[in-house]
Amino acid sequence: MHIGDRCATAGSIFLLVAAAAFAQGTPQPAPYPHDVVTLITHSSPGGGSDVFLRALARRLEPQMGVNFVVENVRGGGGARAMSRVANSPADGSVFYAATPSFVFTSLLSDPAHTYRDLDPLVNVFFDQEVVYTRSNGPFETFEQVIESARSSRGRWGAATPGSLERQALERLKVAAGVQAAIVSHEGGGDLILNVLNGTLDIGVGEAQEIRSQLDAGRLRLLAVFSDARLPGLPQLPTVKESGYDVVVTKFRGLMGPPNLPPEIVAHWELAIRQVLQDPDYRRVYSREMLSPGFMRQAEFGQFIGAFASDTEAFLRESRVIE
Repeated sequence: MHIGDRCATAGSIFLLVAAAAFAQGTPQPAPYPHDVVTLITHSSPGGGSDVFLRALARRLEPQMGVNFVVENVRGGGGARAMSRVANSPADGSVFYAATPSFVFTSLLSDPAHTYRDLDPLVNVFFDQEVVYTRSNGPFETFEQVIESARSSRGRWGAATPGSLERQALERLKVAAGVQAAIVSHEGGGDLILNVLNGTLDIGVGEAQEIRSQLDAGRLRLLAVFSDARLPGLPQLPTVKESGYDVVVTKFRGLMGPPNLPPEIVAHWELAIRQVLQDPDYRRVYSREMLSPGFMRQAEFGQFIGAFASDTEAFLRESRVIE
């Protein structure tokens, strides 16, 4: 062996030893304090929040070294789910899938616990609301739905009474000057069934919860409540460009019991930020028209407060609440 080869070998060994020593001296984050974490949703199985949680959990399990259990706590437009979480220990073992529904339910009714009784954790996505109908039905365009509602009232479907979808349809009724009957459900899965069987003219929901029916050709998209056409569906018109100034966007985040420990929050902020950067997961959520909307706890808390204030102002202005 030449002297140069021996030096190169010695240098390589030195680098390996130094790297190992550095790694040993670098503090590593403590493991998550629970082997099992329960994620609560007010959605029925197959509904938007249920699908969101199950897809997210599959990506987070190897990231956090945790087994996730999704629990569907239905009833009261999210009131039972909020109470379930508010009464849970603030130790990182239970969280709630938060959407605008939990704010609407808090403002439109008198639940035992409201959004104010939960701690924000992180926001994960922003989600676009689409209008859909059955493929073998009479409607091929969004305007045909509006015209039908003008001549024969119409039957429109949304998820829970306190959902963003319900509020979007109420605002659409005012903008279009129609008196369509709006039927609420306990979740997106029930709503889809009533659109498919012809009980309802249209439904409003997220692409992820109707994806299987879209792929099977059973449902047809008619419009989206976003402020611009979606990059993945450039042919789909917005409700606004159809002449009705109604734009809504759903947030999808996580809330916990009050007084979450800072170390628990730090675990989740790191895990969510990393999982959203995973190329495989990015392809999945982009296909479902989900936009990454990561917000840390402080920012998410401010966002929830502003959203609730704006929502309450709208409900009072429209005399839904006094």
